[in-house]
Amino acid sequence: MTTDTDGSRPPDSDHRELRLVVLLLTLVVGLLIAGAAIYLACVHPRLAQPLGVGAAVVGALTSIVGVVARAIRR
Repeated sequence: MTTDTDGSRPPDSDHRELRLVVLLLTLVVGLLIAGAAIYLACVHPRLAQPLGVGAAVVGALTSIVGVVARAIRR
């Protein structure tokens, strides 16, 4: 059985912290956008339906991009 003596880390572990920070930042920005949309829908009820349609479209596009990105990685 051979052992790794040079002490190198797997290439994926180098960017783990960066990925976590980017994920958390994306989550915060998404929550801010969702909060702004809810506030806007409460203040201006006429905008509630267009905001709902926009949210559905953005959600569908995000899902499509995720599926394509996952297919490309494989």
